[in-house]
Amino acid sequence: MPCLGFGSVDDRETVLNNDEEFFISPDARAVQDTSRCVKARYVMALMGFLGFANVYAMRVNLSVVIVAMVNNTAIPKANNSDSTDVCPTEFMNQTVVQPEGEFVWDESIQGIILGSFFYGYIVTQVPGGRFAELYGGKLVFGLGVLITGILTAISPLAAKLGTSFFIVIRVLEGLAEGVTFPSMHVMLAQWIPPLERSKFSSYVYAGANFGTIISMPLSGYLCSLKFLGGWPLSFYIFGGLGVVWFVAWLFLVYDSPASHPHISVQEKSYIISQVGDNHLGGDRSVPWKSILTSAPMWAILVTQCGMSWLFYTQLTELPTYMKNILQFDITQNSMLSTLPYLTSWLFGIGFSHIADWLIAKGFFSVLNSYKVFNSLGAVVPALGLVAVAWVGCDRLAILLLLAISGGFGGAVYAGNQMNHITLSPHYAGTMYGITNAASNACGFLAPYAIGLLIKGNDTLSQWRKVFYIAAAVSIVGNLFYIVFASATEQSWSMEVTKKIKEEKEINRARSIQ
Repeated sequence: MPCLGFGSVDDRETVLNNDEEFFISPDARAVQDTSRCVKARYVMALMGFLGFANVYAMRVNLSVVIVAMVNNTAIPKANNSDSTDVCPTEFMNQTVVQPEGEFVWDESIQGIILGSFFYGYIVTQVPGGRFAELYGGKLVFGLGVLITGILTAISPLAAKLGTSFFIVIRVLEGLAEGVTFPSMHVMLAQWIPPLERSKFSSYVYAGANFGTIISMPLSGYLCSLKFLGGWPLSFYIFGGLGVVWFVAWLFLVYDSPASHPHISVQEKSYIISQVGDNHLGGDRSVPWKSILTSAPMWAILVTQCGMSWLFYTQLTELPTYMKNILQFDITQNSMLSTLPYLTSWLFGIGFSHIADWLIAKGFFSVLNSYKVFNSLGAVVPALGLVAVAWVGCDRLAILLLLAISGGFGGAVYAGNQMNHITLSPHYAGTMYGITNAASNACGFLAPYAIGLLIKGNDTLSQWRKVFYIAAAVSIVGNLFYIVFASATEQSWSMEVTKKIKEEKEINRARSIQ
């Protein structure tokens, strides 16, 4: 009976593992296929997808909820004498009436609150990657989601206690969530063969887009309710889902194919033959100087920083722009703000499949694939944001531009996202921690800088400046990546590969004796 699950044509009958061959007979293969229809690496990818959906839902819900939390009528506004520099207050022939919240936070305070998450987020990036390399990514990733869930659930109480308490909770959430991306990078290095990495990275990391797609409209709807005050429900629900996910993660996922008790021999042998055993013993130190002076690593860092500035400009400020400039109400706002993330999710998976196919067929080298798709992910969204700045109050044109820009933004999964593993599979978590920490510094700088730039002056001309800056930073970062990127394992990483092979030879010789 053939397997109807998530099989892979790459799981061949004969695979190599450290110069040893594993021969699997057709009968044995049939037994394994029927008993293991769902491949273990697909289960890991699905749970990783749901994990990132959870953490992003908990991260971005505030971008929508803060619109309902703030009392805008109590905040002093700049006197805009030029009525042509603002959008009309009518949409669909109806005057927009928006209920006001209970917190008097001006744009600067809102920028600090929205950015406070990143104060903690950047701190745990490198430790998270290193802990995952030494002790396995399963527990590091899982605890990051669990702790974030608990803190999210108590966020409404913290906000009511005071602005300072709320900011502290957001910083702590950032500390917990900061370990998730680098620890998942370690797991992908252990679990995913090279020719499947673009595809699987899009499966797993696209959970961030999916979480945003779910979180924004649902948060907007919850804010419109009167039950429990409306907006606190968003924190309670997403925080609770994070705790539930953690329980499932503990039982379904393992650090590596070698430690998985239920994986089929066929899949285990195939993965190890392609990936190898990249586990580092605790006595192997990180070559910090070599990593920090590596031009290809800096290429990843710079382009990620540029793309993050643009991404977080959209993520944290787009709902505010849609309310204060385009005059959408909270429900319309939250639904339409998800468009870029919906198209990014769908297009991202498509781009990643195309990239893997182009590499497998020999049309693109790995390096050229990285550069082409990274350029699509950095430049097209930047140009789209510039176009948004100039279409003014044409809401339909803006939504179309954001949808197209978001779609091409999904190309980043086939761009720089997996580049760390090609440079060094042994230190992928540490390297991702370094680049993600630096790039997410833009995560709190962007909303803070925007708050200072707008400062109560919500006009089209001021917001154009915001969009121009974001576009320029993204394009310049991509140019740096094109010049300095590499897809070759670095010499300091190859030394570790050689040592691991020598240790295995010694252990094999001892076992024979």
